[in-house]
Amino acid sequence: MTAVASAAVLTLTAVSPLGALPAQADGPAQAPVNLALNGAASASSVELDRDTFAASQANDGSTQTRWSSKYVDDNWVQIKLARDAKVDHVTLVWPNACARDFAVQTSMDGATWTTVTRQQRATCPRTDEIDVKATARYVRMQGYQRWANFGYSISEFQVWDRPVQESLGIVPKPVSVSETGGPRYRLDPATSIAALGAGARAPAGRLAQVLRRSTGYRLPVVSAKTGPKPIVIQVGAGLGPAGRPEGYVLAANAAEITIRAATANGALNGVQTLRQLFPQWVESRTKVNAEWTVPPVRISDHPRFAHRGMMLDVARSFYPVNEVKKYIDTAAQFKINRLHLHLSDDQGWRIAIGDPADNPSGIDYGRLTSVSGGTAMTYNSAGQQMGTELGLTGYYTKADYAEIVRYAGANGMAVIPEIDMPGHTNAALHAIPQLNSEGSGPQPEPGQPTVPANGTPNVGYSSLDAANPATYEFTKHVLTEIAEMTPGPYLHIGGDESHSTGHANYTKMINAFTGQVNGLGKTVVAWNEAAGTALPQDNAVVQFWNGNRTSVAEAVTSRGAKVILSPAANTYVPQKQDSRQPQGGTWACGGVCGLDRHYGWDPGTFVPGIQETSVLGVESALWGEFIRRLPQAQYYSYPRLIATAEVGWTPQAQRDYPDFTRRLAALGGRLTVEGVNFFPTASVPWPTAATGTDKTVPAGSPAGATWTVTAPAAGDLTGTITWDDGVREDVTLTAERRASIPDMRANSTFTAVSNRTFGTPGTRTATLTARPSGGEPVEATLTVTVS
Repeated sequence: MTAVASAAVLTLTAVSPLGALPAQADGPAQAPVNLALNGAASASSVELDRDTFAASQANDGSTQTRWSSKYVDDNWVQIKLARDAKVDHVTLVWPNACARDFAVQTSMDGATWTTVTRQQRATCPRTDEIDVKATARYVRMQGYQRWANFGYSISEFQVWDRPVQESLGIVPKPVSVSETGGPRYRLDPATSIAALGAGARAPAGRLAQVLRRSTGYRLPVVSAKTGPKPIVIQVGAGLGPAGRPEGYVLAANAAEITIRAATANGALNGVQTLRQLFPQWVESRTKVNAEWTVPPVRISDHPRFAHRGMMLDVARSFYPVNEVKKYIDTAAQFKINRLHLHLSDDQGWRIAIGDPADNPSGIDYGRLTSVSGGTAMTYNSAGQQMGTELGLTGYYTKADYAEIVRYAGANGMAVIPEIDMPGHTNAALHAIPQLNSEGSGPQPEPGQPTVPANGTPNVGYSSLDAANPATYEFTKHVLTEIAEMTPGPYLHIGGDESHSTGHANYTKMINAFTGQVNGLGKTVVAWNEAAGTALPQDNAVVQFWNGNRTSVAEAVTSRGAKVILSPAANTYVPQKQDSRQPQGGTWACGGVCGLDRHYGWDPGTFVPGIQETSVLGVESALWGEFIRRLPQAQYYSYPRLIATAEVGWTPQAQRDYPDFTRRLAALGGRLTVEGVNFFPTASVPWPTAATGTDKTVPAGSPAGATWTVTAPAAGDLTGTITWDDGVREDVTLTAERRASIPDMRANSTFTAVSNRTFGTPGTRTATLTARPSGGEPVEATLTVTVS
């Protein structure tokens, strides 16, 4: 798990490379203090009675040490503070031996204890941040149930005297952020967006598209800085952080906003950050009344890794082009820049391939889609349906694929197509008789030219034939056509789980396939099972998902390979993220793979024996055994894909899970406004927000005054409308979609409406107070003009 700093890591830095911060009129806010650092730790027991596991290791300010208990459930560790103090919250950093069931308790005398909260958690390792809000001399963690057979381990027991300062809520966290003081920038109806330099117009147009629909302003994209409160996007050599092509510099003050970058993609990254600086309502697809302001800020930012990817398995269950586009839309906001399409597998084939002029084996490539474009995931080996419905069939025409590539590129993403082989090839064998030869597997039934379709989730049973010349003729043509359709540098050949393929045959075929990709002028990508083959020297990428890391390191040192990291426990989103989910795997984590698992790892040290410079990046993987259509894909991907985005972008030393969850919480309403069906992780403090829409109505007509409320984690909302003449109305807030974990469904926005009628002209104001169960109420005011 990533180390968590012994003092709170704040989003705002004291000094920016862009210059020292001006003095604030009210003085800087006091930073929270970790009272545990000056306290005395004690515990009910110590593992092996060793000093290296003593209680004092839990409050020494280092996550490299730890307190560990003996191997029984009933154990505690406590901090005696230097004096009685107001405690705001406690942070517990569990390195590996977590508590499944524990309480945080406080005491004034060390004898009489008050339980602040008792929690049951299903992920490990993790970091827990727990509100206390009490005066205490002693703070204790009382364990009731361990994670496994070992004891409890806590590397840092932090006791904070005040809340962490509010951050700007930007995800991924930028390299350098400073609030510069002074008035906020306020978007003007006459504002224009200036696109300066080659490559600036596309990111400027993307920003205009977002802002126009929610603000209702014209926001023309122009070629010179002009008009009030301009937004300036400038692209040119030397304008962004030095040597960082995807980097950008953003500055906002009362007069203007500027984004400067060396490349168009760098400027687009700046645009995505600017979106998060505007209120969440900026993501609305219809006009909203809001204060369209941005805080005075300076940001200098660039990614840690070049590859920040997401894989979409379209082979087991198909996603139409419009759903792929929506999946791109959401991920692009968090600076995901690679779309890995898993286009073929045992269950289906999803890309159209034309017949070549030279076709020695007479293969009808159209059968790949006419036959295996019509197959998908269906039932498991016990005859039980996989997922809420059968897998969706279909395929992409060449025009479809070109549109996905174009759309991804417009959103800063390169497409990486994958044809999985020599295993995971049942769909190809089912479609093409010439591939069904003596060494292929499985074998066709007697009298049949091809193997049957297989919609089960079984893996490792299918294989191409290493001795069949048609195998290499087929793969060369398929890879050639896909290379011609894909402008990016990469082709993925799979190579995973070829359990039925003998080692010599596997090596022979992988060497041939990687050579074919190399001959096409592309860089081959393969899953880590292929790491031990003769990869093209200095022109290959190994994608790790599970298994032997040593072979990956050897591919780096001996073949000059780069590495993409997709460790299943940290990036596989079909794994359960909460024990309440009825569907999803648990094999990767021995239980749920929660948000903290997806955040709490370090790609730079994940593969022993290689340098961080050999790590190309990270990738989230969405497999399709049971996930159907876009809403379910979103529910399992988000917010975990956002965690992966920050893992790939933000420097390791600046990452901190509690800080991440606070910034992530601010995105909950934004995702809700966009209609993203995300899972509201229980440990994230999702806020409630509201806005009202001004209305003009004739006298005597119902006002139709309407408010919109976002409440990602709310069970029920109650609402009261208070008019300026003192009239109060209790209203029911309705939602098109109500949260249900079994149904993989998140809350949509809530709506409150007053149809009060006014008989005489005038202007009336009304305030909605919305109260989520167990949360703080929020208010929003609107104006009704009676004509």
